[in-house]
Amino acid sequence: MALYLLFESASGYSLFHAYGLDEIGQNTEAVRNSVLDLTRFGKVVKLVAFHPFSSALDALNQCNAVSEGLMTEELRNFLEMNLPKVKEGKKAKFSLGVAEPKVGSQIFEVTKIPCQSNEFVLELLRGVRLHFDRFIKDLKPSDLEKAQLGLGHSYSRAKVKFNVNRVDNMVIQAIFLLDTLDKDINSFSMRVREWYSWHFPELVKIINDNYLYARVAKFVENKSDLSEGHIPGLADIVGDEDKAKEIVEAAKASMGQDLSPIDLINVQQFAQRVINLSEYRKKLYEYLVTKMTDIAPNLASLIGEVVGARLISHAGSLSNLAKCPSSTLQILGAEKALFRALKTRGNTPKYGLIFHSSFIGRASARNKGRIARYLANKCSIASRIDCFSEVNTSVFGQKLREQVEERLDFYDKGVAPRKNVDVMKVAIESVLSKGSQENDDGQQNGEISEKKSKNKKKSKGENVAAEPMEEDRPPEVAADEHASIEPETDKKKKKKKKQDQEDEVVLIEVNAHDTEQNGTPKKKKKSRVDLDNDGDVQTGTEGKKKKKKKVKAQDD
Repeated sequence: MALYLLFESASGYSLFHAYGLDEIGQNTEAVRNSVLDLTRFGKVVKLVAFHPFSSALDALNQCNAVSEGLMTEELRNFLEMNLPKVKEGKKAKFSLGVAEPKVGSQIFEVTKIPCQSNEFVLELLRGVRLHFDRFIKDLKPSDLEKAQLGLGHSYSRAKVKFNVNRVDNMVIQAIFLLDTLDKDINSFSMRVREWYSWHFPELVKIINDNYLYARVAKFVENKSDLSEGHIPGLADIVGDEDKAKEIVEAAKASMGQDLSPIDLINVQQFAQRVINLSEYRKKLYEYLVTKMTDIAPNLASLIGEVVGARLISHAGSLSNLAKCPSSTLQILGAEKALFRALKTRGNTPKYGLIFHSSFIGRASARNKGRIARYLANKCSIASRIDCFSEVNTSVFGQKLREQVEERLDFYDKGVAPRKNVDVMKVAIESVLSKGSQENDDGQQNGEISEKKSKNKKKSKGENVAAEPMEEDRPPEVAADEHASIEPETDKKKKKKKKQDQEDEVVLIEVNAHDTEQNGTPKKKKKSRVDLDNDGDVQTGTEGKKKKKKKVKAQDD
């Protein structure tokens, strides 16, 4: 069976034919050794066709299609033109070697061309890549390098620009920075405590918080200058007047040594840096909370913003976390303990990062594993809703949190929890009701805007509303208004005149007949509108014919 090789380069598609290859003797090691020698490799592999890309944009589109495992129309036409044609109902006497198995399966589905991708084909393609500039005439190595460099830059730029998980990157970077800041602030605060304790050792026992200690050290500076006049300022920092008085009293009887002004300045500057870092850490936490409410509101409302962000960062993205089963999510972050337990045949870990959730801490020792498994199940549901739902809502996360609370009560008190189906129905109904309310509000706003536009034409509307209808007005006025508002054509006017004349003739005949029978003269003839209202005379062609027939019968 003949073997063809499809090679995708930065300059275009190329098709090679491998000659003299026995399927039984396909030794990968032998091919690997012969690839380096062009004289030996050139006898085996020869160029069949080459199709260059029209532009850099075309090359980028083709590269994106190949990376996604798709076959473009250009590639299909290239293969159908240069490969031997296969008759219907018969097997192909050749196969196509490709580097990407996904592209091969797509080619086989569309064109029925048999494709293969194995180590032997990959070694042949490696040789083609090595000697590619020698196979094609008028192609310089510098031109090929420029094409590869330009395509690499554009492909990487497009991948970064159109990254599906680019929103998750902000959360991942924020939680990494938050953890780093916590470590740095703790180490720097310990350094401030140790440094300033040489001057004022009693302050460590009075103030335990690192941030407050740095602020007090910045405010006090030299303990010998501290007096009762500084008590209000210390009270504002500490938040307790008694503690402020205690600090002043401890400064008077302090056992610390005196520091030079230069040393005190260095201590104050370092304390200011710690204060700035602590304040930035608060702002970063607020930023993380806002990003989590936008990206994963259900996961954040279920397990908290920080733990949810750690799960996303450990999985790599929200979509990767949504693809994880609940059993994987349960031990996410405890991989070392898991593999150690598998290696030593010990007990596997019950929880990983979700241990930092408050639910596991509130559970009893014998129920920690159960609640961890249940919480991982709910976190998996919440992450999938956040990833694939088009509506940004936290209702499902709140309902899932209620379910975990009910499960805790069930383990502690034995109270039966609600079923998951019922809870999800309530959540879906609340989401739909919120969506309908938003639509109603949008419709009301649209109606208000329409009313405003109608108010601009109010004068015209008032004139029309104040005028009586045609049936209430005399026929002459109605006719005049119709003539002024809607000018009729000559044909319509003639038709109307003929109809009016025919109706008058019929009415005159009916009245004359009535006077002959009763001997009493009739009143004035009614107008056409009044007759229509009374229902005595029918309008239209059928009514006219019936009336004429009745009159003729009575005359006879």
